[in-house]
Amino acid sequence: MYLISGFYKFKNISNIKKNKKIIQVYFINKNIRGTVIISKEGINGTISAKKKNLDLTIKKIKKTFKFTKFDNINSSMCYYQPFHRGKVKIKKEVVPMGIKILKRKSKNHVDPTSWNNLIKDKNTFLLDARKPFEYDVGTFKGSINPNVDNFREFPNYLKNLKKDKRIAMFCTGGIRCEKASIFLEKKGFKNVFQLKGGIINYLNKIKKKESLWEGECYVFDNRVSIKHGLIPGSFSMCSGCRKPISAKNRKSKKYEEGVSCPNCHDYLKSSQKERFRMRQKQINLAKKLGKKHIFQKEF
Repeated sequence: MYLISGFYKFKNISNIKKNKKIIQVYFINKNIRGTVIISKEGINGTISAKKKNLDLTIKKIKKTFKFTKFDNINSSMCYYQPFHRGKVKIKKEVVPMGIKILKRKSKNHVDPTSWNNLIKDKNTFLLDARKPFEYDVGTFKGSINPNVDNFREFPNYLKNLKKDKRIAMFCTGGIRCEKASIFLEKKGFKNVFQLKGGIINYLNKIKKKESLWEGECYVFDNRVSIKHGLIPGSFSMCSGCRKPISAKNRKSKKYEEGVSCPNCHDYLKSSQKERFRMRQKQINLAKKLGKKHIFQKEF
């Protein structure tokens, strides 16, 4: 069994290149997979390993970057390793939005146990701060999605909202809402709230029979989606367009394993489909021989 940890910390980070090398080497030594993003404003990551090595790595990250507590951390489990490799990247921002913050404001964070009452109120504008394809996998009942594919475009949507609105925002783990809420506060919004720990925290703490969540939650690893209790969901990933596909999608005539799905079948070139078929053929052959192909993905 593998443990998966998602976390972020807003903090002034120095010696970025040096610290990146330290963490990258540690990943290799402890067989850690996943991604950690480092910027001057903080760190953001999701990593996976056996429990002992993951616990040691979390301690190593805190010690290297000189802090004792993450702004948020969530944990889940998976019976297979959901990442292919371990990566440490340096970026200008932990979330690309064009604004930088060094310290989050926790006063507007709403615990999952209080979230339902907030979003049931008809005067609350419920905003899903994720990308459209994530929204399509699952969301809270009555939520609105900005329908922007690049988070840098999100501020253009936010600035058109009414300042007297009570806004409740949510995203997968909370970090995108951290940035969006800071942006709105700078624009004069007074009643902006966000789901503490994001959807993952909600699905972990709220029982399905009491939940206002509909569908599943997309995650950026080979689980593709998760359900209440943070168990792996029913979605898989299309090898043609890299978008999540449901069981219903897989029954479509436009679905071909390793090649296409209803989202991309009509847009892929014949040469692309043929290349993908060759790749899938190699994967199938490797399976028959009891081997694992480099492009084989487990969902």
